[in-house]
Amino acid sequence: MTLIYGVMTNPEAIASLVDRLSRLAHSLQYSHGLNPAQWNALRYLARANKYSTSPGVLADYLGTTKGTVSQTLIALESKGLIRRIRCGEDRRKVRLGLTEAGETMLGLDPLREIERASAGVPVSDRDCLVTAMTTIVNELCTHHQGPRFGVCGTCCHLVCSEESDGCEGARRCGLTKDPLATGELAQICVDFAPCK
Repeated sequence: MTLIYGVMTNPEAIASLVDRLSRLAHSLQYSHGLNPAQWNALRYLARANKYSTSPGVLADYLGTTKGTVSQTLIALESKGLIRRIRCGEDRRKVRLGLTEAGETMLGLDPLREIERASAGVPVSDRDCLVTAMTTIVNELCTHHQGPRFGVCGTCCHLVCSEESDGCEGARRCGLTKDPLATGELAQICVDFAPCK
């Protein structure tokens, strides 16, 4: 790697490595009868909260058009991997969810190869890498005025009860006023706002 990237500035090397990694990740995802867009949709739906599972929000997250997402969803639905759920309060609105087969398919996620490869990186380096990549993603989202997406547990809208020690007790979303269970703190939300 030193020979290839050593003559570049750090930002150039980062851009080049991200490009190379994204190409490798893309090619890995033609597996088990799915394509990269279908894998990305499954992964997102497995991690998104109940406010963030509409087709339009999925399109925003994937950075694609609603028409492209529609084709992806049709393919996933025909394979029995996702289901559409009509919202009780407004029957015109649809939320998406994984079926049992969709959850099983995620157990075969080809990006686990990248997870395995990253296991050899020292933990402190992984932490730095996550922080750096998060900074880059946030900068690009801000520059292109797209939604940032993030998890509820690190969102500035998170409200903790005054009786709790930190955020160990009762929690709720400051936007929706809905209570948040512990598992929901790790879910992706379209309304995420980073704390400054």
